[in-house]
Amino acid sequence: MTRRPPLPDDDEINAFRQALQAAGVRRLPSNRADPGKPRKDSSAHAVRRQAAVEANTLQANGRTSDGRVEAVRPSEYLEFSVPDLPWRTLSQLKRGQTAWQAGLDLHGYTLEEARIELESFLRESAGQGLRCVLVVHGKAWGTTADYPVLKSHTNTWLREWPGVLAFCSAIDMDGGTGAVYVLLRKPGR
Repeated sequence: MTRRPPLPDDDEINAFRQALQAAGVRRLPSNRADPGKPRKDSSAHAVRRQAAVEANTLQANGRTSDGRVEAVRPSEYLEFSVPDLPWRTLSQLKRGQTAWQAGLDLHGYTLEEARIELESFLRESAGQGLRCVLVVHGKAWGTTADYPVLKSHTNTWLREWPGVLAFCSAIDMDGGTGAVYVLLRKPGR
């Protein structure tokens, strides 16, 4: 049986903080994950928006539903995988060991805008051959609904998307139950 090391005393903690300060380490301004979301005025955002609008005009209804969804609780852990996904792959995704290569933050979007952005982001990510992405949906309750609208819809939309092999709630460092890691199908499969 192994013993736990004793907790550090106040002198050790202060010495550690002084060493960090002397090394130039600074406190992070925010305790939130940076999903790498482009600014609304960026040209990449405008190109993606235009592609999504064109795709919507060609195909009136996207690949994801806009109807009723199953409501989930704000702190509920989300998880989905295709039946033949190896257990080890899903396990690594759930532990946050699969590095995500791009991110999308859906905060501030209306439901329809969020659906269009998510579809566009998934298409773009698959086109670039990305394997794992992060989608931040948040846990906020809808103004007219008694459940987290974006989280519930994202849960449904991702289950319907053909290129999604698996998704699960992120680890706390990447947003916890307010975000999901999405494992995408490899190109050509």
